[in-house]
This record gives sequence, structure tokens and C-alpha cells, in this order.
Amino acid sequence: MNISQNISNYDVSKIRNHFPFLEVRPYGKNIIYFDNAASAQKPKIVLDRLTEFYSHEYANVHRGLHYLANAATEAYEDARSTVCKFLNAENPEEIIFTRGATEALNIIAGSFGSAHIGAGDEIILSAMEHHSNIVPWHYLREKNGAVIQWIDPDLDGNIDIDKLSKLINKKTKIIALTHMSNVLGAPVKIKEITKMAHQHNVPILIDGSQGAVHLEVDVQSLGVDFYVFTGHKLYGPTGIGVLYAKKPWLEQLPPYSGGGEMINTVTRDKISYAMPPQRVEAGTPPVAQAVGLAAAIKYLDTIGREAIRHHEKQLTRYATDKLSELKHIKIFGNAPDKGPIISFNIKGAHAHDVATIIDHYGIAVRAGTHCAMPLLSMLGASSTCRASFGLYNTLEEIDVFIEGLARAQSLFS
Repeated sequence: MNISQNISNYDVSKIRNHFPFLEVRPYGKNIIYFDNAASAQKPKIVLDRLTEFYSHEYANVHRGLHYLANAATEAYEDARSTVCKFLNAENPEEIIFTRGATEALNIIAGSFGSAHIGAGDEIILSAMEHHSNIVPWHYLREKNGAVIQWIDPDLDGNIDIDKLSKLINKKTKIIALTHMSNVLGAPVKIKEITKMAHQHNVPILIDGSQGAVHLEVDVQSLGVDFYVFTGHKLYGPTGIGVLYAKKPWLEQLPPYSGGGEMINTVTRDKISYAMPPQRVEAGTPPVAQAVGLAAAIKYLDTIGREAIRHHEKQLTRYATDKLSELKHIKIFGNAPDKGPIISFNIKGAHAHDVATIIDHYGIAVRAGTHCAMPLLSMLGASSTCRASFGLYNTLEEIDVFIEGLARAQSLFS
């Protein structure tokens, strides 16, 4: 089936049958889940795969010589190959499983930072970053005397590449950016930025927590040195994330944490390390979670990533148009090709109050700073409501959402 056929055959009602959470009835209402940017719900096929693994394939991986250890290892390494294909990495050995995107970002900040970043060295971040891609770099600022340089996007989330290039100097050691803002839904021109960064011999790290869900990700085409994402936003389990790193980097960076699995030998006087990826996966890895993530990726492939993106764009356009018709609504960000994330406020109302009111209509949105305080400060907002859509959401749900907001708005006018 080609892409156009996938799009034309997208059957959201059939897809909704795959998600047990839709049976939940908060306050006796149909649940409308618009909090997908925080965490997506899980299809039954992922839940079933986890049950099957724990029931019939579970054991600790690698080095085991018995049937279950071999079955678990095969499933785990198959998951690594699935992620490799998903990202179009060159080699499965470039795929590291972590507990989430946060741990993956900490691994690079800690490992790369200890090897390459010292007093006065500079790290470039954007003001759109999630705290998970800010705080680990602040550790280096506090411990090593590193310097963080900031690139501010415009109010729609667009980053000026020329302005970014002017921040680079001989002290610049790494650029760490989001692939898509979790507040504005703005995609970042990673391929162009990476090309520019590499002209200055500066490596680049990308937080794909939103980008891996809503954009086509080809790490070889993008040219990035490091790319991270998390499983729970991609319809997979919690407790699983991915760090992609080019093999030369993995081979030279020091281990981030020590323990079992990541060593070759241990004596009283010295240790020797295993080759990647094991060197970066100390301890018992998240085996079941990786298997669940692979099931989620394969599920998305059966629907078609382009078809899902087309559906998400329809939802985003429709919701934006409907929100724009309401009085006293401020929408933050309108970047071209923005992802299915809409942050907004109602004049005179606190975001927490709005979210609480519409929750009683069965509508789930996120309210707060979205772990992006520097961006909200730049936008002049202390908090926002955020509606974010997934592959199972519908236009009819958006109509109910708009009705709920109109009722909430009437309480503040």
C-alpha cells in the first residue's frame, strides 16, 4: 500500500478499538485525552506483548545458557534492531536502551561532559528546551565552570540559523537542541543546523521526545551525533528510552555508570570495559520495556507514519481554527508545519483552573510550565494550558473540547 492509500484509508474509529483506555468514563463522561505530549496511551497489542514476554520469555539477558535467557536476549536484541530501523541508524550497536529520554540526555551530558567540557567551555542550548535538556548542562556549569549560551527562537519557535552560528566559537563543545518544542509544537531545522555545526567541528545532540513521535526521523540524513527519545510518548511503555550515538562517539566516550553487563573483566586492581552498546548499559537493562517499545513501533508501522502525521495535521488545523473563534483565547506559537501541540490561555483565568474545569467534562489537558520555564518566561506566561493530539483523537472530540472551554470561559467573563 502506498502513502496516499494509507492516508485515504485511515480509519480512526477502527484505531480507537485498539486502545482499552477509551473505556474509562471519568465523571460519567466519554474520556477525551488531549495530553499526548506528556504521555500517550497504549494499544492493546503493546499490552499483550508485555504480558506474553513476562509470561513466556522472561529471564535476564546475555550470558545465560538456558532457553528462557536465550529467548529474552533474542527479543531484546530484536527490539534494538527495530529501533535501529525506526531511526535509520547505520548499525544496531549505535542504539542504547535507557530508562527514558532524561537518562539518555544525562548520559551524554555526563559522559561527553567529563571528557570534553571544562572550565570556560561552552554549551549552546535553545530557550525552548525541556528541563531534561537544561538541568544536566547546569550540572556541568556548577561543577566544571562550563558556560551555557542561549539561542532564543522567535515567538513561533523558529530558530535563526545565522544567529545560532554567531554563537559558535573555539570554546563551543556541543549544541543540544529539541527536535520539536513541547510547548509550541515548533519543529526545528535540525539537518541545516547540523550541517552548520559540523562546519565548525561542533557535535550536536537532539532531544527527539516529541520529534520522534510526530516527524520522520532519519539520523543518517539529519547527520546528528546524538539523538534521544522516550518510549512512553510513542505509545510504548514507561521506563524505556533510546540514545542513538554515532559509533565513533560510543567507542571513545567514558562510561557514564558502572556495574554488571558493561565490563569485560574486573580484578582487584583494574577493570576493562565491554564494547558498545553494552558499555553504556550498566546493570539489568529494561528488557520488557524495550520489547514493548518495539511492539509500539511495529504497530505504528502497520498504520503508516505518514498517514498518522496527516491525521494529526488535520486535528491541529481544526482545533486551531476553532480555538481562534473563541473570545479571549491566546494561542502560543504558529510555526509552519507545527506538530499537534497547542498551548493557550484564557484571559483572566489561570491555566490550572481551566484544566480543572474541563476535566469534569472528561477532557484531559496539561496545565503548568511543561518543564519549559525559560521558554514560558520568554513568552511572558507563568503557565499555559496545552492540548496535544494523538492518532486516536477525533474532530468530534475537539468539538466537545471547544464546548467545554466555552463553558469554562463563561465563568471568568
